Formats: sequence, structure tokens, C-alpha cells
Amino acid sequence: MEAARVPLVSDPLTEVEAAALAHIFKALADPVRLRLFSLIASYAGGEASVLDLVAHFDVTQPTISHHLKVLRESGLIDSERRGTSIYSRVRPEALAQLSALLTPNEAGS
Repeated sequence: MEAARVPLVSDPLTEVEAAALAHIFKALADPVRLRLFSLIASYAGGEASVLDLVAHFDVTQPTISHHLKVLRESGLIDSERRGTSIYSRVRPEALAQLSALLTPNEAGS
């Protein structure tokens, strides 16, 4: 995932930036994935296992795993297998990119 240059309100996105960001926003547009992203980011220690996450939803573990795969493929999270469990954590660069893009530039106001 490429870093955002400046806030959206300061400089229009290029076609390439818009295409890359649309993929990210599409991944977050699903309520389960958005909630998963939020849960992982706020989990103690900054990471959560699939089993930790399943407890918060009324969907099956394979469904959660599918949603985590979409988040991972969009560059929003990283996952690591430890024994029989898979742990996910939010990529700091992803949060920084979204924050930079959505935070108004006060100097331009």
C-alpha cells in the first residue's frame, strides 16, 4: 500500500491513488470487516486470534477467516500463524495512510 501524499481536501487523488484506495475502502465497506478491523486495532496487545474475534460475531469461524483474508489482501492487516492459531494485527502504515488522507490540512483551511 502506497502512502498518501496529503489530505484528500488539499490535493486531488491521481487515478492510481484512487484505484488503490478504492480497494481499501471496498474492504472496509462491509460492516463485519469494518468491525473486525476496529476490534483488531483496539485489542489488548494490538493483535487478536481468529478465536478471539469469532466470539464477537454471530457468524461462523470460516466466515470470519474469509473476511480477514479480504482485509489482509487489501493491505489493512497482517496475520501470523502460531501453532494452531492465526493472529491478526492492523498494519500501522494502513492506519497512517487512512488518517493522513482523511485528516483536513489546517494550513489549507
